[in-house]
Amino acid sequence: MKRPILLLALLGVLVAATLCGALGGGLVAYYFFQNQRTITAPVTALPEPSSQSSPTPAAHLFVQTTQIETTITQVVEKVSPAVVTVVAKMPDQMGFFGVIPGGTSSGSGFIISREGYVITNNHVVDGAESVRIVLLSGEDRPAQVVGQDRFSDLAVLKIEGEVPAVVTLGDSDALRPGETVIAIGSPLGDFKNSVTVGVISATGRTIDTGEGYYLEGLLQTDAAINQGNSGGPLVNLAGEVVGVNTLIVRTSSSGVTVEGLGFAIPSNTVQAVATQIIEKGYVSRPFLGVRWQPINPTLAKQYNLPVEWGIYVSEVIQGSPAEAAGIRPGDIITRIGDLAIDANHPFINVLFNFKPGDEVIIELVRRSRTLRVNLTLGESR
Repeated sequence: MKRPILLLALLGVLVAATLCGALGGGLVAYYFFQNQRTITAPVTALPEPSSQSSPTPAAHLFVQTTQIETTITQVVEKVSPAVVTVVAKMPDQMGFFGVIPGGTSSGSGFIISREGYVITNNHVVDGAESVRIVLLSGEDRPAQVVGQDRFSDLAVLKIEGEVPAVVTLGDSDALRPGETVIAIGSPLGDFKNSVTVGVISATGRTIDTGEGYYLEGLLQTDAAINQGNSGGPLVNLAGEVVGVNTLIVRTSSSGVTVEGLGFAIPSNTVQAVATQIIEKGYVSRPFLGVRWQPINPTLAKQYNLPVEWGIYVSEVIQGSPAEAAGIRPGDIITRIGDLAIDANHPFINVLFNFKPGDEVIIELVRRSRTLRVNLTLGESR
């Protein structure tokens, strides 16, 4: 009987404690409520107005500045003074109603030596009657065309006087896809020394020029290149020129619009071509000595020719290696050495795999007979 009584007593104590806590909390809330209604903050009297005006506190303006200098800005500052705008004056032409002014074309270029040699694209100055160079400072100087090579689309110019800066040519063979590159040039001829940034998208690209040969070994980049950028440098983050910006592709063969397809001539090609032009005034190329027309499957079917690929010899130049080897008009050349002429290997590109003085075997078809002749390649200028 004692245990139930004890439990009832404990329960009573708990109930009492709960009621006291609630009552106490209510009293505290009531006390604070009353004080909230009756207590007011003390009011401080304002000072009497003075006849003398007190000075206005000086305003303090704090401006936080951050100096931002990146590898790209450093490279641009280093290379830009050597980048130039190339302006070519084209000759006037006679039209039906009189003289048609030739106008001008513009591109870009860069200085490669203290002697004033400048690299640009051949198509920038091809056919020009005069050329001038505009430096970054705005100074305008006449330029001499030292030599041109249409097969690499390169030309070397020369300006007189002191040059503001000289670029360093890098090793284009060491480039890898994904490497950051900077294009500098004068798009549209007006926006001088514009800078765009991208990456090497691929190396070893081939582009059909539409003139019977390909530009081979090109660098592909997504750095923005526009008309007027032609001849300008493509630069790596070491500040070295690794390419010459030369062309863009806007639409595919099927008419699809594309973006970010720019191409540059690799610096190793530039080095080889420029060296020959400066030393000789021309680029030494192998010379066969024929005038020719390309053959493809469509023409072969149309004219019932015995082969689908090759070149049709329309003329043999007198005194040429071809004449010495017995090649005749009407022959179809299909192979030089071990290299066949086909869709991916046009005649010019096959021929340029050799050098002047090389002894080669020419495979040709004459009246449905396959013949092989030996000849020593000459030198073209």
